[in-house]
Amino acid sequence: MLSQETIFLTGFPGFIAARLIEELARGGARFLLLVQPAFMSRARDEIARLAVETGAGAGSFQIVEGDITSGARLGMSEAEFERARAETTVLFHLAAVYDLGVRRELAMRVNVEGTRNVNEFARACLRLKRYHYVSTCYVAGLRTGLIREDELEHAAGFRNFYEETKYLAELEVERLKSELPLTIHRPAVVCGDSRTGETAKYDGIYYLIQYLRMWPGLLSLANIGNRDVQLNVVPVDFVVAAMAALARDERAAGQTVQLADPRPLTTAELFETISQVLAGRGSRVRLPKPLVRATLGLPLSEKLTKLPRVGVPYFFLKQTYDTTRAVELLAPHGVSCPPFPSYARALIEFVARHPKL
Repeated sequence: MLSQETIFLTGFPGFIAARLIEELARGGARFLLLVQPAFMSRARDEIARLAVETGAGAGSFQIVEGDITSGARLGMSEAEFERARAETTVLFHLAAVYDLGVRRELAMRVNVEGTRNVNEFARACLRLKRYHYVSTCYVAGLRTGLIREDELEHAAGFRNFYEETKYLAELEVERLKSELPLTIHRPAVVCGDSRTGETAKYDGIYYLIQYLRMWPGLLSLANIGNRDVQLNVVPVDFVVAAMAALARDERAAGQTVQLADPRPLTTAELFETISQVLAGRGSRVRLPKPLVRATLGLPLSEKLTKLPRVGVPYFFLKQTYDTTRAVELLAPHGVSCPPFPSYARALIEFVARHPKL
């Protein structure tokens, strides 16, 4: 249990971070939340909500102004830094730039240099019991085939600077395993809540949902998905429940765990599932893969379809994420990834109620 722990967390008030805090707060944990100055007002509002939702009380959540890009003290004052390093027993590092189209300079500064700074803070903590780093399955870059949880280093290259910098950051964290009790979490493509559909951002699978919503009856006729390539989608409630369970499980120390769907759908199957919800039927034809790839890669196509070109490569690279360790560790906690068809309607209905976020 984490009832007596002080959890230092980066990435608040981000969507996943806020939900993770809500989950952990119900167990009685206390929090030191590193927040950038620009997000202080939003963070205070979120804490007020969390205090009510969890019954933990506002005193369980302490905001610490700072920034992971501001050196080893993370932009904290000297007094706040000394307090944080003395009191922190569990560290969660979620802060990152997640945009597939991010510029390399920004991605390097936040994802790589920021993580190095958090690593130094972890080393400075006097009572640290566990350091949790949130990475991504896409550190695999352009590798193909089965991606195992105990594999990281490769020279296959990357589709974008997001992948590259998350890979470089995970390398930095991996080196700490010999020094600190550490768990690396690699989520796949995170979407909204499997029960309510709630999300904070329309990317990933939402590009396909928004595409089909433009004209369901017509666009659903021609399946633009790929029958040979899977897109591994996981709902945020599964990711949060998994991270919280692993935080309570000593067996997870020293492990890298891929929080992915053990039975992911192909992009063609995802298309069919969404089509069934929106149009009440599946597609009539499957477009040839070369035609789809060439067409979706055009600037005009992006404007017409709203399918960003940065996402097109994810329809054409065969990767499968091994979840053997994740399933083994999570099974005793009753945590498992639900299949996409079981919650597709919840995602789509949320988008219908909130067309713009």
